[in-house]
Amino acid sequence: MSTGLRGLSRPPVTVCGMTYQPAVLEGVLERITYANEDNGYTVARVDTGRGGGELLTVVGALLGAQAGESLRMEGRWGSHPQYGRQFHVDNYVTVLPATVQGIRRYLGSGLVKGVGPRIADRITGHFGTDTLRIIEEEPKRLIEVPGLGPKRTKLIAAAWEEQKAIKEVMVFLQGVGVSTSVAVRIYKQYGDASISVVRGNPYRLAADVWGIGFLTADRIAQSVGIPHDSPERVKAGLRHALSQSSDQGHCYLPEERLISDAVKLLQVDTGLVIDCLAELAQDEEGGVVREPVPDPDDPASRLTAVYLVPFHRAEAALAAQLKRLLRAPEDRLAAFQDVAWDKALGWLASRTGARLAPEQEAAVRLALTSKVAVLTGGPGCGKSFTVRSVVELARAKRARVLLAAPTGRAAKRLAELTGAEASTVHRLLELKPGGDAAWDRDRPLEADLVVVDEASMLDLLLANKLIKAVPPGAHLLLVGDVDQLPSVGAGEVLRDLLAEGGPVPAVRLKRIFRQAQQSGVVTNAHRINSGAPPLTQGLEDFFLFVEEDTEAAGALTVDVAARRIPARFGLDARRDVQVLAPMHRGPAGAGALNGLLQQAITPARPGLPEKRFGGRVFRVGDKVTQIRNNYEKGANGVFNGTVGVVTALDADEHRLTVRTDEDEEIGYDFDELDELSHAYAVTIHRSQGSEYPAVVIPVTTGAWMMLQRNLLYTAVTRAKRLVVLVGSRRALGQAVRTVSAGRRCTALDHRLRGAVPVPGGGMAPGG
Repeated sequence: MSTGLRGLSRPPVTVCGMTYQPAVLEGVLERITYANEDNGYTVARVDTGRGGGELLTVVGALLGAQAGESLRMEGRWGSHPQYGRQFHVDNYVTVLPATVQGIRRYLGSGLVKGVGPRIADRITGHFGTDTLRIIEEEPKRLIEVPGLGPKRTKLIAAAWEEQKAIKEVMVFLQGVGVSTSVAVRIYKQYGDASISVVRGNPYRLAADVWGIGFLTADRIAQSVGIPHDSPERVKAGLRHALSQSSDQGHCYLPEERLISDAVKLLQVDTGLVIDCLAELAQDEEGGVVREPVPDPDDPASRLTAVYLVPFHRAEAALAAQLKRLLRAPEDRLAAFQDVAWDKALGWLASRTGARLAPEQEAAVRLALTSKVAVLTGGPGCGKSFTVRSVVELARAKRARVLLAAPTGRAAKRLAELTGAEASTVHRLLELKPGGDAAWDRDRPLEADLVVVDEASMLDLLLANKLIKAVPPGAHLLLVGDVDQLPSVGAGEVLRDLLAEGGPVPAVRLKRIFRQAQQSGVVTNAHRINSGAPPLTQGLEDFFLFVEEDTEAAGALTVDVAARRIPARFGLDARRDVQVLAPMHRGPAGAGALNGLLQQAITPARPGLPEKRFGGRVFRVGDKVTQIRNNYEKGANGVFNGTVGVVTALDADEHRLTVRTDEDEEIGYDFDELDELSHAYAVTIHRSQGSEYPAVVIPVTTGAWMMLQRNLLYTAVTRAKRLVVLVGSRRALGQAVRTVSAGRRCTALDHRLRGAVPVPGGGMAPGG
């Protein structure tokens, strides 16, 4: 294959007022150092075959290219003041390599599943420059290669065919900046029909394919000629606006706000949006429901709420099912209705070695006599001991007790606390591919008492699945800290259950116990929650490292987490220390800190396998987190926020293995790595339900808009032993002073009080 710079007889190109003659550069893509999947901008290093191992930097529209591919790139030369000479790519095509070395690198790059560097070396060693023709035309001959049996040769031939089909889809999608990983998903979703679906109804992609949102689908739609004011475009935009609002925690949007958001997003007439919304609401397949609900700002008046169907069904069903449990005539813990409480509590004290405080005693009685109850309170107020007491008394009466929490870490903590088995809510319900639960209203859980810890994390959809599975007559105890951040998913279930005038009884623990008062972590958590600044001097477990500059604060955060805490406290930087950032972006955000922490904790080493994916590198030993719900993985799915460690990386099988906090081995094909993010640093929202020996929190002016009291409170309450704040006193003051603005748009509390009728005469359909 010829390489290097060529001058071609092409027409001049004008960019930013300057005219230049386009040039062509050919070479092998060695590695991608940065890739922005939002706009396609990529920085990569290319081997042009000039010898000496010199690599050139290319920048621009390279999204979709993969390491190992031979590229023919059209663009222009330029110079960067910091990085020197660069080739700016306007467009490119992939070409098959012609040399043995190029073919070996191409095959071993990870493009063809079943072929890694070792097997690529064997195949090219046997067939030489004829390798690609053999795989294409005579794949059965691969069995001639030493060590390749019939099974692997068949897999390689199938993977080659699939790769060709994916490449065809990629060529079609390249013009609109769709990444390779998303193209693979499109192909897996639609197979040979991929291009016809994309041409015919690209807005389907936003609903069917994870990783494609409305904006990408809209770009594709414009490229295939769908009009700007097409009703299908407007309807897709309305559904997108509702989906975006659910990502921000809302279960519905007020109709006026939805119309305004859609007009701004779509740049079309208001009348067209109103007409399309009316059609969506009337069409059974439209996917939206309009319903009057009390106005949160003025409960005496009403507004028209617009829901996506799953959220409307779940909210109505959850309210109906909670009422059903509360009113159930049978009682599976009837023995506690007339128990001699003095004797029972005396027996309990002899078992636990401590007596309950009056408000704890009230909570225990409530949990064992009311069908549904909520226990809330801050750190150090005795929630854990109260839960243990409830479980001890129930088990003494031979009750069947089920314990669950939204995350693996929280479930482990609950098990340690009670001495009984606990699981995640997802495992408890045995969620199946597609998200349906094995246990539901028709097949309820076999339990007399269900206890769910960290209930502030329960979003509307998961809470609905859970409550559906609780059998009539059983007792449900929801335990959580309502002052923490609400769930990542839509809804504010715990807060709605605690709303004034609702039917669900609750106890709030307020007294901080003496032992907890000696903890700086607990003391400062309560100070922050009350609006007082934390004490940062004279404590053994709570520190502030002042650094006004945001970038310097990021660097100091890494030093504290990776070196200083392990050296002083004997903690493991990967296992015991967690960096919790207010936001993902910025020099002190989770994204940048993950790169720096990986360099410090799991650096590249000779012989340590790694896989580059986009602008990230995955290595054995990396701490990672799942960033989407995937019901197809693991025994009962793998869920957004699940944390684990990379334990294996197989270049031949193109597969990476993660052991999660639930001690489950989960495999990821290399084209699925955009489901994983590094987790040395995570956003505070992602840390909910988890507990760590030590947390390090960058609090900088760079995250000014995110600095709120419940955010900082949540971060501090994640620590068991140690909190280190890094940043500016001004930013810390802002976080303590700023109360979270506004409630999420939910109507669960109104439905529970009967202010919104449940469709179908008291029992919501579906859900």
